[in-house]
Amino acid sequence: MAKSGNDTPLMQQHRAIKQRYPDAILLFRVGDFYETFGEDAIHASQVLGITLTKRNNGAAASSELAGFPHHALDTYLHKLVKAGFRVAICDQLEDPKQAKGIVKRGVTEMVTPGLASNDKLLEHNSNNFLAGIHFEEGKHGISFLDISTGEFFVAEGNIEYIDKLLQTLKPAEVIYQRSFQKYFKENFGNKFYTYTLDSWIFDEAFARESLLKQFQTHSLKGFGIDNLSRGIIASGAILHYLKDTEHPNLQHLTTLQRLDQDDYLWMDRFTIRNLELVPLGNGEGYSLLRSMDQTVSPMGARLLKRWILLPLKDQHKIEERLNLVAHFIKETGDRTELIQQMKATGDLERLAAKIPLKKVTPRDLLQIARGLQLIEQIRTKNLQASNSYLKRLADSLNACGIIRDKIVAQLIDPAPTTVQKGGVIKEGVNEDLDQLRKIAHGGKEYLLQIQAREAERTGISSLKVSYNNVFGYYLEVTNSHKSKVPADWIRKQTLTNAERYITPELKTYEEQITGAEEKILQIETRLFDELVQELQEYIAPIQVNAHVIAILDCLTCFAQIALIHKYKQPVLKDDGILNIKAARHPVIEQHLPAGETYVSNDIYLDRESQQIIILTGPNMSGKSALLRQTALITLMAHMGSFVPADEAYIPLTDKIFTRVGASDNLSGGESTFMVEMNETASIINNITERSLILLDEIGRGTSTYDGISIAWSIVEFLNNSTAQPKTLFATHYHELNELEHRFPRIKNYHITNKEIGNKVIFLRKLAPGGSTHSFGIHVAKMAGMPPSLINRANEILAQLESARQDAPDAAVQQITTQKMQLSIFDAHTDTFQQIREKLDGIDINRLTPVEALLKLQEIKNLIK
Repeated sequence: MAKSGNDTPLMQQHRAIKQRYPDAILLFRVGDFYETFGEDAIHASQVLGITLTKRNNGAAASSELAGFPHHALDTYLHKLVKAGFRVAICDQLEDPKQAKGIVKRGVTEMVTPGLASNDKLLEHNSNNFLAGIHFEEGKHGISFLDISTGEFFVAEGNIEYIDKLLQTLKPAEVIYQRSFQKYFKENFGNKFYTYTLDSWIFDEAFARESLLKQFQTHSLKGFGIDNLSRGIIASGAILHYLKDTEHPNLQHLTTLQRLDQDDYLWMDRFTIRNLELVPLGNGEGYSLLRSMDQTVSPMGARLLKRWILLPLKDQHKIEERLNLVAHFIKETGDRTELIQQMKATGDLERLAAKIPLKKVTPRDLLQIARGLQLIEQIRTKNLQASNSYLKRLADSLNACGIIRDKIVAQLIDPAPTTVQKGGVIKEGVNEDLDQLRKIAHGGKEYLLQIQAREAERTGISSLKVSYNNVFGYYLEVTNSHKSKVPADWIRKQTLTNAERYITPELKTYEEQITGAEEKILQIETRLFDELVQELQEYIAPIQVNAHVIAILDCLTCFAQIALIHKYKQPVLKDDGILNIKAARHPVIEQHLPAGETYVSNDIYLDRESQQIIILTGPNMSGKSALLRQTALITLMAHMGSFVPADEAYIPLTDKIFTRVGASDNLSGGESTFMVEMNETASIINNITERSLILLDEIGRGTSTYDGISIAWSIVEFLNNSTAQPKTLFATHYHELNELEHRFPRIKNYHITNKEIGNKVIFLRKLAPGGSTHSFGIHVAKMAGMPPSLINRANEILAQLESARQDAPDAAVQQITTQKMQLSIFDAHTDTFQQIREKLDGIDINRLTPVEALLKLQEIKNLIK
């Protein structure tokens, strides 16, 4: 925006504020509107679809202008932030009526994608994390904060662990040192909205001081993070960023939780994607989360997502969950009642966070009170439960009785959406408020009382009380009764046939009634603010309540899906044996066509007799589904969920690795095969004896013999490694079946099929022994390939199979030359051969036109 010496005071004020927030769209409150100027107005008009106009300030200079009504802020703010803009909200800091000169203004909040607390900007079933990363040589620190719930996490690890956490928690915004922009892009690409900060912010002493001040503690040992210096720096950077973006009220940040890599079953981002654990970016398609989510509270929905992506490794904690799920399955009545109660509690986590952010409404407060009443019922009911974990959870609930009862006693139910609408505080709470309400709402009755009393005292039967803007309230007396007017009345106006008077009582009442509405709003606002201030002391227990409800919600959800889909309780052991009877795929099973049942299979793996299964079988027969269901059942068991199987003995697993399907990274300059090799190398370099590995079609991105060689050597490596990880290896390379005869721990299995005439029926059942046929041509036929193409493919296949044992290379050569020539030239092969020989013998550069015609005639005679 061009500077002008003739700028109005308003525009000078705008420029001064905008200079402090150059990278944000400044929403500048002017009266009942939020206005944007200059570049901001151009962006706002494009994103919001509002009119762009020009503001002339009396000089030659003019500025673009676009605005919207202040009450539409939520709607428009949502659109700007979703479009990736940072938005600074500049409000009027004083009452315009009281202001001397220009109204004082200032930025009251900066909203960025990672700092959204407005309901319209948030998904109720997903966290909205801001991530801070501190990069250091070899090991990095990372922290995640959801300002809308108060959840605050910290972790340290190598670049793979940082990448895994970013892929798992999917922050809406990432902040990091400005000097690491290239490094960030190389490792994480362009998938995240980022903002860079100066390096001086990433200082350990500064970060520790910020955290100690925030939590009002003398050390960080109580959070178990005292030794995580890099993580502490990342967390401190987040706190600095919050202060920098006008977020000073953070009383709901009461704890900092450690995300320790050793606590959770490891899955890299390839595995999370390959197993389809959560919906992809567009939210479409089936996923494990969507198939399992029967939660009834927003807190439960958010926690379930985290449980799926971060399954436990601690056997005791897993069994606690499993036993409580079993308890809920058995106690049907208790489970149903608990689900109904949790459903009605509301989003206590986000409601509690609104308190310090000063965004809580009267309606929110009543929902908190209702939630706390239900918490009391849940606590009382379950304190004597037969399950020790449930008793412990119930015991940690706190119904916050004093503040809950105070909210119920003071607020009118139903309450308005804002205090400004009035009608918030109940009668009997404040004497002055009740008196003012009587004056404001009982005015007519009071005036009639005055009128009747004065008419009786004076004997003026036609006396009436009226009002105008000049005199306010007055008594009007007709001329015929003028002589009866008492001495204490004060005459104000004489009319043709009447006179108007005021009395000290009327004047006093007028003063009361004139300011009553304003005073009512002031008292109601003060009482509401006092209630909110008092509620600040209860934020931490309310957050604990919300977390306990989230846990109970997830575990009752597990009980519900176990009952609906006939899941069974898995047994976790540390003996390294995976033994699943009648295993099913939890997602595919739920989306089968009506009347069709899922074909279950048994899976057995151990480290002594059957460490690696080489799985062959037709295309579309279900090899990939078998691999995935083995991983999903293992993962579900580690979450504490029942599993889709008749019996499941699951070994404690520390890592699940998958390499399934093909995916190019063309933007990064990597081919399908390069991506496949990168992912496989990551697996090979990180295996342990407790790992579960699922490999599907390794090596198919290169030539056949290269692919077979790589696949063969990978299987050999996994068999010979000291870790001896349990492995399922699905392949089309039937040559790998030979490995069973060379290594005792490698076993061949195939997915069965049945041929009836020209049709192939996939039986989807696992059976010992290798397969020698992939039925790829059959699948091509099903996909709608032309019959001629299918017939030709069958010819080539027959030729290759007949020559496979003797000289496969010769067979391929035969197909590519002789067979193809025959199919093109057919009956005229000899003639065309002669024509080719004649043409080969001609030197075109030395040929005269006459000779050319004669040669053409010769060729024409050959084909007659």
